[in-house]
Amino acid sequence: MEKIRIGILGYGNLGRGVELSVAQNPDMVLAGVFTRRDPALLTLQTPGAAAYHIDKAVQMQDAIDVLILCGGSATDLPVQTPEFTRYFNTVDSFDTHANIPGHYSTVDAIAKASDKVSVISVGWDPGMFSLNRMYAGAVLPNGKDYTFWGKGVSQGHSDAIRRIDGVQDARQYTIPVQQALDAVRSGGQPELTTREKHTRECFVVAKAGADLKKIEEEIKTMPKYFADYDTTVHFISQQELDEKHSGIPHGGFVIHTGVTGKNLEHHHVIEYSLTLESNPEFTASVLVAYARAAYRLAKEGSYGAKTVLDIPPAYLSAKSGAELRAELL
Repeated sequence: MEKIRIGILGYGNLGRGVELSVAQNPDMVLAGVFTRRDPALLTLQTPGAAAYHIDKAVQMQDAIDVLILCGGSATDLPVQTPEFTRYFNTVDSFDTHANIPGHYSTVDAIAKASDKVSVISVGWDPGMFSLNRMYAGAVLPNGKDYTFWGKGVSQGHSDAIRRIDGVQDARQYTIPVQQALDAVRSGGQPELTTREKHTRECFVVAKAGADLKKIEEEIKTMPKYFADYDTTVHFISQQELDEKHSGIPHGGFVIHTGVTGKNLEHHHVIEYSLTLESNPEFTASVLVAYARAAYRLAKEGSYGAKTVLDIPPAYLSAKSGAELRAELL
């Protein structure tokens, strides 16, 4: 079996998840991990695999079929995806929704000029949720989309709390409002505000002597993060946080409601949901599936930037077309 040689750029939670996922795919092999840290400090989980400094990546173009970029969307991927797409077929998880069109345009021009494929904004949202919004809207054009996130840990919101003076550690959970979910599932197409769709629950470890009321007020009034939501703050010990809130679960729902019939008398509800024990490991698994697609597109010479909306589903699977038709149709 021809093996797709995968490189990983970045070895945080997502990079480690990609490594585990590559090991579960028999048509793939880990060709190397690239890091900005000292490679000697990394302990890889793949026998025989090696870690290299990021500066060595370009020298290994011939050893890698697809490079999976595992940096953050705020500062890493806007720079790294264009840079490394000059030399590799790439996959990234860029998830700043408002900036995706600009990111696509930048990467597309570089990928086409370099005869490379770059699949951007891969994950579960954007990614799997995007596909389900598209499919549902195409099937029921007279309808409306609703997306709910959670219950799950929001790493960005947790970090925002940790930056408040007097906070030692924190976890924040995004939670869908059950009444809103029920209203949408009824097919009634309600108009819902931000506050009506989700609540936020915070578990905070305060430093000794910190003003708890001040911390709680800063959390609840924080613009863009908490001010538009009903937010509950719990102060707990570091031990309790470590014991009960050390995981990174997440998930959510995409629900599309629509009508058909001459008089629009028939109501339909399409729902897709995810319940994830490990957000980074699931996201990594989606990235790896799309690395397979990137490899196949590159073999065909279909260069340029791609999104999950552009790629045929069969390109994600290790199975042949004949196997998919026999087993899944």
